[in-house]
Amino acid sequence: STFDVAVVGAGIVGLASARELVLRHPSLAFAVLEKEKELAHHQSGHNSGVIHSGIYYTPGSLKAKLCVQGAALCYEYCDQKGIPYKQCGKLIVAVEQDEIPRLKALYERGLQNNVRGLKLIGAKEIQAKEPFCRGLMALDSPYTGIVNYKQVAQSYAEDFQEAGGTILTDFEVTDMEMAKESSSGSEDGLKYPVIVRNSKGEEIYCRHIVTCAGLYSDRLSEISGCSPEPRIVPFRGDYLVLKPEKCYMVKGNIYPVPNPRFPFLGFHFTPRMDGSVWLGPNAVLAFKREGYKLFDFSSTDFLDAVLYSGLWKLVLRNLSYGLSEMYRACFLSAQVKELQKFIPEVTVNDVLRGPSGVRAQALDSDGNLVDDFVFDGGTGDIGSRILHVRNAPSPAATSSLAIAKMIADEVKRRFEL
Repeated sequence: STFDVAVVGAGIVGLASARELVLRHPSLAFAVLEKEKELAHHQSGHNSGVIHSGIYYTPGSLKAKLCVQGAALCYEYCDQKGIPYKQCGKLIVAVEQDEIPRLKALYERGLQNNVRGLKLIGAKEIQAKEPFCRGLMALDSPYTGIVNYKQVAQSYAEDFQEAGGTILTDFEVTDMEMAKESSSGSEDGLKYPVIVRNSKGEEIYCRHIVTCAGLYSDRLSEISGCSPEPRIVPFRGDYLVLKPEKCYMVKGNIYPVPNPRFPFLGFHFTPRMDGSVWLGPNAVLAFKREGYKLFDFSSTDFLDAVLYSGLWKLVLRNLSYGLSEMYRACFLSAQVKELQKFIPEVTVNDVLRGPSGVRAQALDSDGNLVDDFVFDGGTGDIGSRILHVRNAPSPAATSSLAIAKMIADEVKRRFEL
């Protein structure tokens, strides 16, 4: 029960980071602590499965850099491990004239981010690639792919354990404190001075902690005495699925041109490794941090969100968008109408309600979505021994191996491993 570093959270980022750390420091003892009984149970097991190429993100941002690096590392890793993936490509499609300047700006941004193989194509080329898709112009990203990220995360876990790492599941971290000085009275005190305690009262001792807690990153930061900001506000994304006999209408990823006035990306078509096609998602406030169903509710999570001033500032700035999302969440025909902008042949009879995911959206007190990755620690006895991954938004799964390298570098710098 003693470890040099404990990583809290067995999602794809936590497992990738633990794997990188143990491979770099094979003589040290590492543990991953996970509150669920299985790994990659939440965001890592409820995402779209897209291997993003790095088009959307601000040039020079961590998102842009880590996504482009991470996509290359992801394909390389899957090849090494024999994990199946498909490089099915993506079209970002302009269906209105006023979207074309934004599409061209997106193309320039992708070039600045060193995304491979990007090109702008016209209506005929769109139909050559996606026979049922209609659009005026599209950005073609041939290196965008799909994979089962839960399978990737489980492979990281196997690598970690084979290298000597320990994974403790059903271990919900509820408390951290410094141990008392050792009875010998030595100047160094205890070698493992941080006690991490779970909801059942069980303890492990460690020297340092890395948290990769996704939907609970702000609460773990507070437990450790670090800053509560940025706060996590959960947004549920509900998908539709094409009926199996209609999946022939979609070959690769089909995305809208993002509208900078709205905080989320909009409806898109996403083929899956099992041959199904997901449509969506929408984005509505979730009333529970791990609430995958419409009526899932937690009073603690709900009050946390609605009493936070940052949420109200976001809502008031995007009121019409939010109401539209809520309307579409309730009415299937409204969601299908969005899809018909790209594939007019899709009808309400062609779709079924599908799975949902919950996005850990970091929000600052001014109501701004925190767009980039955030890593921080704190001061004091525990704060100086901890590194929090505060915000790891999409494309965190794509970027997981690149993020892991950065976290391992930061751990070495901060903790002098």
